[in-house]
Amino acid sequence: MSILMRLIILSVAALLLVNPAMSTPLVGRSGSLFTDIKAHGIGDILTVKIYEDAQATNLSQTNVTKEGKFETSGGPGIGTLDFIPIFGASGENKNEYKGTGNNARAGNLKARMTVKVVAVRTNGDLVVEGNRLITINNDTETLTLSGIVRPQDVDAGNSVESYNIADAQISYRGKGPASTGSRPGIVIRFLNWIF
Repeated sequence: MSILMRLIILSVAALLLVNPAMSTPLVGRSGSLFTDIKAHGIGDILTVKIYEDAQATNLSQTNVTKEGKFETSGGPGIGTLDFIPIFGASGENKNEYKGTGNNARAGNLKARMTVKVVAVRTNGDLVVEGNRLITINNDTETLTLSGIVRPQDVDAGNSVESYNIADAQISYRGKGPASTGSRPGIVIRFLNWIF
């Protein structure tokens, strides 16, 4: 065997004998190339695809009508009361109220965020929580999510759809010039409070 061939064999053997703890693993925790890497323990992370669409409409109508009539009459007085003339009275009363109220609301939220497993229930379900804070030009947007995920709902890419999260609490809030610019002014708010 030539010297070059021996050097190549020794180099390959040295690479194979290098301590695996010093290298970055190319496979999941199980050590298998065929096992999906999914969140299953406390501290693991999970990607949530948030697709929330909510619409609500409320219509209320009221129609109330109340009518009343009265009529009375009397004849002339007799005896010492003969000075009372013939009299009569009648009246009619009608009260009507109609009211209509309509309320429509629609909301749509589409986002993607990573959450952390904070607990594992006895049945294996994962309790997850996560916050995402984004600040752009003095506008701060906060996205908060918590809920319970079944391990079978986690796909091969270690992500889950938001509609598969039980007891989901999803909150999206904005603070800053862009979010306060759409608020009504103080005069409009005062008039809305009065009426």
